[in-house]
Amino acid sequence: MTATVAGRDLVPELTAAMPKLRGRLIAGQKMADVTWFRVGGPATMFSPADEEDLSYFLAQLPADVPVTVVGVGSNLLVRDGGIDGVVIRLGRGFNETSVDGDLIRAGTAVPDVRLAQAAADASLAGLAFYRGVPGTVGGALRMNAGAYQRETKDALVEARALDRKGNVHVLNNADFNFSYRHSGMPEDFIATQAVYRGTPGDRATIKAEMDKITEAREATQPIRERTGGSTFKNPPGNKSWQLIDAAGCRGLVVGDAQVSELHCNFLINRGHATAADIENLGEEVRRRVQENSGVQLEWEIVRLGKK
Repeated sequence: MTATVAGRDLVPELTAAMPKLRGRLIAGQKMADVTWFRVGGPATMFSPADEEDLSYFLAQLPADVPVTVVGVGSNLLVRDGGIDGVVIRLGRGFNETSVDGDLIRAGTAVPDVRLAQAAADASLAGLAFYRGVPGTVGGALRMNAGAYQRETKDALVEARALDRKGNVHVLNNADFNFSYRHSGMPEDFIATQAVYRGTPGDRATIKAEMDKITEAREATQPIRERTGGSTFKNPPGNKSWQLIDAAGCRGLVVGDAQVSELHCNFLINRGHATAADIENLGEEVRRRVQENSGVQLEWEIVRLGKK
């Protein structure tokens, strides 16, 4: 089964239209193979070789073909019907880091944990919080990812991005209009690189902070399960896990999806859950929380595709 647009098989069409393409174009990629939940239907996937290749692809791509960008799939729930259009997944060509003084440059495919490690290796403080953030730099930019009282907005200097036509833009911190788990970067922009500023510090102290974050995550979160990370945003003045627990949802099961017993703001695929199981479980949690507390939880995990 291959994801299409208006009945068209996209791969032959795009291959013919883009003879200079250097990246990989794959038909019928199972999104279950690339998401942490291990669920999701098929998609046509493009993995560009580098920023120039991505720019070429976007410039040649027909305007009626939808584009979806994914990273390592950590904060993502792809529905069982798959995703129409083209899924762009950045890889090796966007996976480098470099340090210049107190500035760290990272491609948007760099895992957040590796960004934290690069900063620590350079004795730069202020980015250790990324040790507790699953996903990549690109996702962190898109959702102002944060943990342990710091967020992306606290460290970002600027980022490069391509628009839907392949044009390059450089956005400074203020251009993102960051707020809690949100950035104002235009929806059709694809970030390719980010620059962060750290503060000179003691390497041993920074690494000790990262170790402490690692220990806290392993003790309180089901990080070895098939999960997408924190499921719901914290409502103002509340913590989602406390509201979920108070509504009696800890351990709740729908199909083969379950609310984590360890941290009930995490949903788990116990092995054979469908995307529908996970989404239905999340909606049942939201219903029970609202009934119990009057608070409407908002999804933090991004849901994509067709049911």
